[in-house]
Amino acid sequence: MAKSKNNAKKLSYISVPSHIINSISSSSIQSLLDETPKKSSYRTSSQFFITTLSKWKNPRLFFYFTLFFIGLFALFKFGFNLETPFPSYPCATKLQKPLISNGFDSKSKLGVVSMNKDKIFSSAVLSKSELGVDSMKKDEILKDETLSKSLPLISNVMLQAKGPSGVDLVDQEKSVEVDKGEFWKQPDGLGYKPCLDFSRDYRRDSDGVVKNRKRYLMVVVSGGLNQQRNQIVDAVVIARILGAALVVPILQVNVIWGDESEFADIFDFEHFKNVLANDVRVVSSLPSTHLMTKPVEGSPPLHVTPSWIRGRYLRKFSREGVLLLRGLDSRLTKDLPSDLQKLRCKVAFSALRFAKPVQELGNKIAERMKTKGPYLALHLRMEKDVWVRTGCLPGLSAEFDEIVKNERIQRPELLTGRSNMTYHERKMAGLCPLSAMDVTRLLKALGAQKDARIYWAGGQPFGGKEALNPLMQEFPHLYNKEDLALPGELEPFEKKASLMAAIDYIVSEKSDVFMPSHGGNMGHALQGHRAYAGHKKYITPNKRQMLPYFLNPSLPEAEFNSIVRELHQNSLGQPELRTSKIGRDVTKYPVPECMCNDSHYDS
Repeated sequence: MAKSKNNAKKLSYISVPSHIINSISSSSIQSLLDETPKKSSYRTSSQFFITTLSKWKNPRLFFYFTLFFIGLFALFKFGFNLETPFPSYPCATKLQKPLISNGFDSKSKLGVVSMNKDKIFSSAVLSKSELGVDSMKKDEILKDETLSKSLPLISNVMLQAKGPSGVDLVDQEKSVEVDKGEFWKQPDGLGYKPCLDFSRDYRRDSDGVVKNRKRYLMVVVSGGLNQQRNQIVDAVVIARILGAALVVPILQVNVIWGDESEFADIFDFEHFKNVLANDVRVVSSLPSTHLMTKPVEGSPPLHVTPSWIRGRYLRKFSREGVLLLRGLDSRLTKDLPSDLQKLRCKVAFSALRFAKPVQELGNKIAERMKTKGPYLALHLRMEKDVWVRTGCLPGLSAEFDEIVKNERIQRPELLTGRSNMTYHERKMAGLCPLSAMDVTRLLKALGAQKDARIYWAGGQPFGGKEALNPLMQEFPHLYNKEDLALPGELEPFEKKASLMAAIDYIVSEKSDVFMPSHGGNMGHALQGHRAYAGHKKYITPNKRQMLPYFLNPSLPEAEFNSIVRELHQNSLGQPELRTSKIGRDVTKYPVPECMCNDSHYDS
């Protein structure tokens, strides 16, 4: 024992055998002898402990005491330290943190409110990137075996979380899924199905009509693809009324697009002829006996009846043998006898099938959209000529609006409808196409989710694809035929507007949901076609009633959505009787003449 000069501290020296010292780590001995406690109470205890040790002469007893102390120290260290080397949730070591930070809303009491699958997938991407996996797309994640094995672990973590109302997040997720599926829900078709049962008188007269070799009807049809379709339908009906053979229709060169396509380029001529074999005889050209005949020419006025056509043309037609009609757009009345209405449906929905190359490419593009679930088809009417003809403005910028105004001044003949209405009056009357922003708000209100896959049909919008920015920002899975076609697939059709429109028609007809941004021949044709196929969902924007709410910025989003859904609850493609309003086209409303159910059978 030695004393310091000031006699303030006492030093103790301990004699320990070498084999004991070797068994104890130097750090442990140092912590026992040299550590200076911070509090005075600990200092008193340490001095007593060291003094006691100095009195022990038995090395073995000291060794056991030292081991006991080290064990006690370790027990305190690992028993009360929360930062253990093991996770609280051993099955979710990597997913736990990203789940909470990415999958939930901070408004919840637990920091978790709502989670959807996309966010779970995003969390999984983060966990994989930590393991050295960079830039993985959602589609690849869905196929990834590792993630598929880890998804049950994510569910286990979710089960422990509650929303602010105490509802399990799994139940919230299920309710989200129900809402998400609501947009794709199909309308009740009330059991209607196609039924083209012609009357006994019609079938009896058919034999004489198809055997006639004296009268040949020639027609020249104009306009875009769907205008041409409508005129071809009426041409077949007129040929039946006059008991004549129909020469394959001549398609007038389109003055706007310069498309020189012929009938057989767009439609399957042999199929057209075979389907109508029992109704009207269709020939590819005039026979040699009639080549030198000067045809009787005519252009019927609007909405003429079968009796008017017979009284006007039949006598001259029978004498000359050839009748040439032009400009058949809306010339034949929409209110025809039942058998002729059925013939209209037969032509529109069965006989007019697209040519094989067009049909095959359209089917391929539709299948590419279908591979990842249901899809919506939009027919966007945002081309420059549409804005000019409707008297409306695109609203992209003052520069684009000025271009449209100047075009309209230079070519006033292009303006359709009443020219004394202002742009605002036209828009509020529902006469203008919906803009990309209008379409976006309407789709969101009707329940379309951000991950909805959308095919947009139509020509290039005025202002380029930038005009679609509001739509693309909210619905990033937005495609057209150029996006989906493989290199070279569209090349044979690129300079033929009618063929490109035919591809759009095929993909739109096969979609799960269809919506036009503006009325027109394509929208009307698809409305009837989808009804005839079982009343597939078709959204008709109720522009006149909904636009005032679109212009009210103070309206809360939830209330806005509720109002819009209510306005469209009967505009989703449900069966509508053609006969409920005068002048409805049977190719747009095929019930009741062309479709029937157990309670509405029309023979």
